[in-house]
Amino acid sequence: MKKTVKHSIFAVVATTLGLFASLAQAQAVDSVYLIDGRGEVATNSTGLCWRTGYWTPAAAAKDPNGCKCDKDLLPKEVCEPKVAAPAAAPAAPAAAATKPAGDKITVAADALFDFNKSTLRPEGKAKIDEVVAKANNLVLEVVIAVGHADRIGSAAYNQKLSEKRAAAVKDYMVSKGIPANRVYTEGKGSKQPVTKPGDCKGPKSQKVIACLQPDRRVDIEIIGTSK
Repeated sequence: MKKTVKHSIFAVVATTLGLFASLAQAQAVDSVYLIDGRGEVATNSTGLCWRTGYWTPAAAAKDPNGCKCDKDLLPKEVCEPKVAAPAAAPAAPAAAATKPAGDKITVAADALFDFNKSTLRPEGKAKIDEVVAKANNLVLEVVIAVGHADRIGSAAYNQKLSEKRAAAVKDYMVSKGIPANRVYTEGKGSKQPVTKPGDCKGPKSQKVIACLQPDRRVDIEIIGTSK
């Protein structure tokens, strides 16, 4: 029997990245959530469902997985009838127990890219080699990665930069043998900073760039089971 694998490694340093590419081939067309190769909703290490770009509250209310993923956001009458159903399904806990878990790794962006660049540095390639080695020890389901940027620059520019970095990381992982259709990338730009609003005050400067280092990060999630 395969043993479920779950690890968490968090590290943040300095310049942005994001990695997260084509689960699209395994994606159910009629779902607003990412569907993995087993036909189940892909979730992150905290159990939250990954949404597609087609997600809206109205679409989630019509999606079979809506109540499972976003019950708190949907009208009470949409999900209430389904609340009692799990009690009558004793097989559900067993299925959940065998579901592959995710290894979540936060990679220091400064090791991957220079500030305001999207070309991988040698140190960055070495970091991704570690991720690839971990993935090769699993029966891999999917690699999900999200890149983040600091607030310096416009929102549109940071979004594009995070997407370019995601693409660069995906290309490198594929060159190392990870199947392209197992990697799903997404750029979040500067929309999800780690720093608080009162931190890193002032215009762009070396001091502010250093202070915003935690915001320049990438979250990589590896989902699979041990061989």
